[in-house]
Amino acid sequence: MVISQFTISIVLIIGTIVIYNQMQYMRTTDLGFDKEQIVMLRPNNNPAQEALQQALYKIPEVKTSTFSSSVPGGNNYGAYSEIENKKGDLQIANIDVYFVDFDYIPTFDIDLAAGRTFSRDFASDTTQAMLINESAVQLLGYSSAEEAIGRKFRQWGREGQIVGVVKDFHFTSLQEEIKPLSMRIEPDRTNLLAVKIDPGNVPGTIASIEKEWNKLLPQQPFDYYFLDEFFDRQYRSEQRFGALFLNFAGLAIFISCLGLLGLASYSTIQRRREIGIRKIVGASVSGIVNLLSIEF
Repeated sequence: MVISQFTISIVLIIGTIVIYNQMQYMRTTDLGFDKEQIVMLRPNNNPAQEALQQALYKIPEVKTSTFSSSVPGGNNYGAYSEIENKKGDLQIANIDVYFVDFDYIPTFDIDLAAGRTFSRDFASDTTQAMLINESAVQLLGYSSAEEAIGRKFRQWGREGQIVGVVKDFHFTSLQEEIKPLSMRIEPDRTNLLAVKIDPGNVPGTIASIEKEWNKLLPQQPFDYYFLDEFFDRQYRSEQRFGALFLNFAGLAIFISCLGLLGLASYSTIQRRREIGIRKIVGASVSGIVNLLSIEF
């Protein structure tokens, strides 16, 4: 019985360690983008959102900001797309799309694999440019990111060329494979504002942001969240499961130790006379304890 109890305990301990290591991996692995100290606001395409962004730049703790339709960990939208593949054909694909502005890539510190990011120096970028990720490059059959630069695309009434390829980043949970992703500038579809702030005085910075919000968007209630906390919500079920597993492991270990204590006590009672004789002939306490416990 004791052997069975300890076998179960060992299995639960191993399982707990595995779950803990997986959770640590999810928390510490490189996601391919920076989610720290980013405050998310939802102006919802308010006419005053551009004025709000300019007002926020006057706050010393605000480093940069960007408008977008989606952020990592949020909802993703698939788009019917036709993108030129390696054979030169327009390949039909339903890939995820982010509508962003010129500052999205630097704000989230996403690395480029080839080409360039969106730039205000190119007026055509607002209507005729697209970024894709490395997974989209593989989907289209290219052997390198450089081969995808300059290829044609059609998407939601827009036509143009691919100007850059971003390195794959985890815009969904780590439990999912990185999917093909495209990015385009589409100001009318950007209802989120990401604001990167200095970590020195977060409460004071939030208060300053709220003040500007109430001044320019008084009809909308001020609501915000931090991107890192929002992204980590995807793992709440795993955290609950890990805590439950840990509790069961602790209970199993406790029960096993009770069984071991009972067995040790029974063995001691059975060998009481032997212990007495050994004490009389000069055996030490540590020697007797070692004699009784060595079997276990």
